[in-house]
Amino acid sequence: MDYGLSTIDQINAMQITLKNIGRRFNRDWIFNGVDYTFNQGETYAILGSNGSGKSTLLAILNGSLAPSMGEIVYTGNGTPIEVSEVYNYLSLAAPYLELIEEFSLSEMIDFHFKFKNYKPGIDKAAILDLLNLPGNANKLIRYFSSGMKQRLKLALAFCTDTPILMLDEPTSNLDAQGVEWYINLVQQFATGRLTVICSNQAHEYSFCQHTLSITDYKNQV
Repeated sequence: MDYGLSTIDQINAMQITLKNIGRRFNRDWIFNGVDYTFNQGETYAILGSNGSGKSTLLAILNGSLAPSMGEIVYTGNGTPIEVSEVYNYLSLAAPYLELIEEFSLSEMIDFHFKFKNYKPGIDKAAILDLLNLPGNANKLIRYFSSGMKQRLKLALAFCTDTPILMLDEPTSNLDAQGVEWYINLVQQFATGRLTVICSNQAHEYSFCQHTLSITDYKNQV
């Protein structure tokens, strides 16, 4: 089967640049003064305790939340990308993202890939095999355990053909076997992407080349 040219092969220089970025809630700054550049092909961990602002920074990075101060610039192969179009270039998995529980597993996969492309060499059968949830293809998502739902979120994100991969607390609700499964996904599907992981657990980000600590960007205004 010919899956065509990967988006990662077409865009090999995706970049996100933060310029003096800050976000506040009412009068209190969550963080501010963030100057940082994220490059495709490298892995980044955003670190901080629960409630420190990791997810907020990730939301700014993926364009779903506007900063209170500063500028964010997206480029692909040197060409500017509008913030309204950034969702086309990224995959996201996070505990707070909801699956459509009225869908079966099979229907959820079909629905997701109406909007995004499979990575080359991947199709629905491959994802079902990767999930290793035999007998559950026609089971409604509402009857899945929290761990099964997290596996599905991760599989969809990793197997979607995008140059940016963003994961927030990726091993939430996973047991030890699930954590090992997650690490295998990283090894198989994160190569060549701009990968950002929000975490306070070392096993989730130990492979990351760069770390950014939220506490370094507090109380600077």
